[in-house]
Amino acid sequence: MENTEEKELVPFVILARYYNTTLTDKFIKRKFWVNPIKGEVRSYLPGTVDKIFVVAGQEVKKGDILLIQEAMKMKNRILSPVDGVVKNIDVSEGDKIKKDTLMVFVQPKN
Repeated sequence: MENTEEKELVPFVILARYYNTTLTDKFIKRKFWVNPIKGEVRSYLPGTVDKIFVVAGQEVKKGDILLIQEAMKMKNRILSPVDGVVKNIDVSEGDKIKKDTLMVFVQPKN
């Protein structure tokens, strides 16, 4: 069975040559990349916060352990991305979190 719905052709350029194509719904609805904010610590996987090792106001160095997140039966050590001060902790031990959840914000030293 053919799709009788006409899709709009979209122009694009490859090596100075123009082409026309249709875009898939998946491409149209894709999540756009956003430049990460320095000091934000977000979850890469959904999981559970197992243990938190820092408190707000605590100084940390790049590579210090902030918390343990259990995901896919593995305990992942979440490390500080920068030298700085822990400004806020947005999760608690035992919280079930989704992918891309802000867990901790470390204010970078200038």
